[in-house]
Amino acid sequence: MENVVAKYVSQKISKTRWRPVPASSLQQPDLIAAGSWDNEENKISIWSTGDFGTISVEEDYLADLKLLCDIRHKGDVMDLQFLDQERIVTASSTGKVTIFRHHQNNQTLSEKQKWEYAHRHVGSDDTGASCTGIICNNPEIVSVGEDGRINLFRADSNEIVRTIDDADSSTIHAVIFLRTTEILTVNSIGQLKMWDLRQQGNDPTTIFSTANERVPLHCLDRHPSQQHVVATGGQDGMLCIWDVRLSRTPISLLKAHDAEMWEVHFHPSKPDHLFTCSEDGSLWHWDASTEVMERPSFLLGGRGNVNLSQSTVRQSIAQSFMTAWLNRDPTKGQLEITNLLPNPTLSVNSLDILGEYLVCGTDAESLYVLKQPLA
Repeated sequence: MENVVAKYVSQKISKTRWRPVPASSLQQPDLIAAGSWDNEENKISIWSTGDFGTISVEEDYLADLKLLCDIRHKGDVMDLQFLDQERIVTASSTGKVTIFRHHQNNQTLSEKQKWEYAHRHVGSDDTGASCTGIICNNPEIVSVGEDGRINLFRADSNEIVRTIDDADSSTIHAVIFLRTTEILTVNSIGQLKMWDLRQQGNDPTTIFSTANERVPLHCLDRHPSQQHVVATGGQDGMLCIWDVRLSRTPISLLKAHDAEMWEVHFHPSKPDHLFTCSEDGSLWHWDASTEVMERPSFLLGGRGNVNLSQSTVRQSIAQSFMTAWLNRDPTKGQLEITNLLPNPTLSVNSLDILGEYLVCGTDAESLYVLKQPLA
């Protein structure tokens, strides 16, 4: 497949993320952070996708990935997120949450801050429970774990700001910010939960469940502009689309991968495009941009609509521009799905998409960078 670069990195890659590009910048994404798992010594590594610090033409951009620096990471890297342009937050299977700094002047990584046993087994301060997921909204960081605990940190504080100790009786697998003060989590018994961090107490504000309860959910993402639209994936490989305003169950269930879905991501600026990766070795691009929206009748011309109230017009316009993910009839087959890695590989554990560029990491000890122009 053209516009694909594969790099053998001698480590099973559990997580990979693009360094964010400033919103005002026209710069292409040029740095990748990756974390490993199931190796004798796990690492956080930083890779350059071309001439470091320059805007390259396409051919140069898709040249060989270059390792800039790495640092040892104790335990498997369970999650990895950029806090800002220089700081990276990691979640460890040892229960530790760590902030690393990437020093771009001399291309080194250093440990800046850590919370040693942020997740731990009940009654133990020195037996870590796996920290399974983190999400950042600088300076705030939220972590979740197999201990059912939710932690809130601030990057400028050595103390954990808040802990919800018994947030869940099962493993929490992933977390995202819904809004500045609200988070969503998914767990190992098929539940999606909403939490308001302003509220005291240990209870979620809403609990949502899949139709097939008890099937673990592993990943989630929210629509970047319509935050009530949420996608989840789990052990059965199904893609679930939720409207968290209206329903406690998914709006649609879409048959997807043949094994566990590890990550799901809406494209940050073209959210009619969605990407998923799986234990079955596939990396899928879901294209809902071809969905034909039903236009409200008053936009079709003709007589009899002149007396529509302004509120009716506003409501009709809002409905006409409803996201394709909620306006979908799966039986119509208007959803285009492409496998971006046509040659089967071992598990694709992680993906990230920024602009036209997608990166994924696999158990085949490879990083892939793909140029993916979107309509």
